[in-house]
Amino acid sequence: MDEVEDSFSSIVYKCTLLNGENVFLKIPYTKMKFQRELEAYEILKNTVAIPDLLDYWTGDEECHGVFLLSEMKGQPLTMDVSPKAAFQVGVIHASMHTVQPPALMELTGIQNEFASWSAFIEQQFYSFAQDVKDVLDEGLYTQALERYERMKQQLPSPDGPSFVHMDFRPANIIINDNEVSGIIDFESVRFGSTEVDFTKLHRDFLSFDQTLYEAYKEGYKSIRPLIDLEIVLPFYQFTDAFNSIGWCKRRGLEKNAAFLEENLVRLKNFLKKSETIF
Repeated sequence: MDEVEDSFSSIVYKCTLLNGENVFLKIPYTKMKFQRELEAYEILKNTVAIPDLLDYWTGDEECHGVFLLSEMKGQPLTMDVSPKAAFQVGVIHASMHTVQPPALMELTGIQNEFASWSAFIEQQFYSFAQDVKDVLDEGLYTQALERYERMKQQLPSPDGPSFVHMDFRPANIIINDNEVSGIIDFESVRFGSTEVDFTKLHRDFLSFDQTLYEAYKEGYKSIRPLIDLEIVLPFYQFTDAFNSIGWCKRRGLEKNAAFLEENLVRLKNFLKKSETIF
């Protein structure tokens, strides 16, 4: 058994069985995250390529629950892929976004936030703001809040309701021989607007190579219409940097020092750039 390092919330172990097969044990960070992921496996199966849920335990007072998952062959997405793979990333992302709230399934973990999407985004922002306030100096903190209030007025109508991953980044997209094997990690999922789901993929992958970006967009549009990313990305890039600073405060500034510094730089650059716009 080896602990998987690139798991920032849950505890994940890669287990090699005696027959050489690999399986994964995943222990979610909270009971709510366990319930969300459990429902996601039921909703997405036969629609999007995901690990097989081999078994699970609902937990007790000391443990929030455990999943036993099959291995998806391959490695997390990197820049060393062809436009073909980027096209497939677009296809699987759009396929996930075609999934709507199930009419015949009662959900207790995955919330449908679409009807009050702007309020949901605002609640997240101001919840993290309580933590960010302890990290930023007062002037920068006030500037960030003012920037948020101005930018939210420019957003278009929400696109959905769709199944949104909320953490759609390269580490959660598995590639094998330049083919997309599938998507992992569903503890943060919601039903909401697709606009939130492009931020981390753009930050960590699409923004570095225009050819891959175009291939991704073509793949996405082969399944469903793509919203105007140029309009929504600036807002979500800003809030992602801000909320990530709050996340670091909650989970430990020293332990997450590198991620904290990365987002402090992003936030400061964003605010500096905005001074020339407003």
